[in-house]
Amino acid sequence: MAVQDRFGNLVIPKRHDTYAARVNDLGQDLELRLVRYFTVVAAHQHFGRAAADLHVAQPALSRQIQRLEKYLGTRLLDRTPHGTRLTPAGQTFLPRAQALLQAARQAELAVREQAETERIAIGYVEDLVITPALRELRRRYPDAEIATRYLSCRDVGALTDKRVDALIARAPLPLAADDVFTTPLYEEPRMLVVPHGHPLADRASVTAEELAGEEAAPCAFETADWTSYRILGAGVPPVESYEDKLELVASGRAIAVLPVGDRRSSLRPDLVTIPIEGAPPSRVVLVSRKGDPNRMIRNLRLAAKAVLTAPPS
Repeated sequence: MAVQDRFGNLVIPKRHDTYAARVNDLGQDLELRLVRYFTVVAAHQHFGRAAADLHVAQPALSRQIQRLEKYLGTRLLDRTPHGTRLTPAGQTFLPRAQALLQAARQAELAVREQAETERIAIGYVEDLVITPALRELRRRYPDAEIATRYLSCRDVGALTDKRVDALIARAPLPLAADDVFTTPLYEEPRMLVVPHGHPLADRASVTAEELAGEEAAPCAFETADWTSYRILGAGVPPVESYEDKLELVASGRAIAVLPVGDRRSSLRPDLVTIPIEGAPPSRVVLVSRKGDPNRMIRNLRLAAKAVLTAPPS
């Protein structure tokens, strides 16, 4: 109904819809903490037990429920001699409150899961240089947390025990094929490493047949058939470190068969490298755990395939 203001103008008063206003406020200001408190009290049907479950004082819990009821404009719980019970409004609100909390939890998990997929730890072994792949991955995903971990030939469990999310290494690896997903990256030929003065040191190349039959002591990450250090004499103790193996080669007590991309032996002037004809190539692969939900593994796979290639011979 129109009325006149003090200046004689007709004014149509606005309709005060408190319910509509309350709905608007509900969408903006409803506290999930209060909703959770209500669901816990409803589950226990007792303020004391609910307060103990929530690790809050019972009077404080009662005040928070009263805040929620005041906000909604109706009572949700009635006290009884033995505890509490839901009012009709509380019965209506409870499943919606549970759904609201579940939706909030799912939203939180979705964000956390996405954040986790923006992290990756990449293991790499021995002589491999993976810098181009890391640079490309960081270019494509500048906000991702990308860590690397150098692994010695004895760190074969780094992938399975989740110290790394992916591993770039030379195949074959001592990992069960059913447990891992393997992506071939590139291949490179092999070379023989011998000391100066060795009978083969002046050769332009050697054949695989000439090297067959030597006793081998391969590194765990190396190919047992070909990438190895072949011990020439009896009584030589086993060695594990790369430097100690090269020392055996330099002293004439072993020969080494390595991928041509392994440049470490060329740092020693007392060693000679000779191409090997007829040897199977060394295969560099990217390996990850099957079923791993980390999407950065796929991103690494694409980046590595795009930029990692065999080094020039």
